[in-house]
Amino acid sequence: MTERARTRVLAAAVAFVVAGAVVAGGFALAAAVSDDHEPDGSFVLDEPGIFQQPFDDVNDDSAGEAVPDLPLRASDDGDHRMSEFRGRPIVVNLWFSSCVPCRRELRDFATVDAEYGGTVQFVGVNPFDTVEVMEAFAAERGVEYPLWRDTDRAFSDELGIVGYPVTLFVGADGEILRQTGEIDADELRATIEELF
Repeated sequence: MTERARTRVLAAAVAFVVAGAVVAGGFALAAAVSDDHEPDGSFVLDEPGIFQQPFDDVNDDSAGEAVPDLPLRASDDGDHRMSEFRGRPIVVNLWFSSCVPCRRELRDFATVDAEYGGTVQFVGVNPFDTVEVMEAFAAERGVEYPLWRDTDRAFSDELGIVGYPVTLFVGADGEILRQTGEIDADELRATIEELF
């Protein structure tokens, strides 16, 4: 066998071994992330390529405290406060458009607001988006309740919020009765019925 033929055989053998390793690695990775793999809680892959840190214990629990009555900015640049709704129960949803769980729950908030809007005041508080992004994103999901911006994050900071979304169920007297993370329509309805 010539030197040139030996080089070709060696190159083909190396390519075969590398291809086999890649295929074996692919099977191992697929097995590790299959649907029947039990997560250990250290990470959650919500959508392909997006990492979501679990926020179960990172936020302070504000239940039992008064909802902050700090100025929040409406799209018309006017300032508003939660005390405007004193005397009515309030559902306050802190969210922003690039938050994956916020995206999932916003349509549910629009649906439940339409059902309870006459008796329960819904308010969206957004600490990150521009007015244009906030309004367009919410409108695409059917949101019609007031949307206020926490432009300096003072409202979020007062509550100790670092992980989103957060929902506050506020009694007619301004006391936060319950605080949750991501919530779906059924849980939202059940909590409203229980608390209000």
